[in-house]
Amino acid sequence: MKIALLYLMSVIYFAAGVYHFVNAKMYLRIMPKALPLNTHLPLVYISGVCEIIVALLLIPESTRPLGAWLTIALLIAVFPANIQMLISFYQKQHSALWIAVLRIPLQFVLIWWAWLYTKN
Repeated sequence: MKIALLYLMSVIYFAAGVYHFVNAKMYLRIMPKALPLNTHLPLVYISGVCEIIVALLLIPESTRPLGAWLTIALLIAVFPANIQMLISFYQKQHSALWIAVLRIPLQFVLIWWAWLYTKN
């Protein structure tokens, strides 16, 4: 079961990384306003590449702990985008506000999930 969940996690991060290139506009909407505007698109692409890399690092046993730690670091790095999404959705009274609210505790679940694979 643990290995199946690992492969599921890898597929999720790989797909999410690819989606940064397919629909960058969606990610641009949740970029933290404190970041300079000219950095938003490059950061969307960089985070997409990072998600693809961690997804691939999770698969081989030899790189799995590194992939798991980098996944945790990535989840921490993108946490401000989740906060920005929550703020923006609240201010606009967006109908999907509940999704933005759920993404906050979900980050901690995802960190825990990745942490399970930090050891060989």
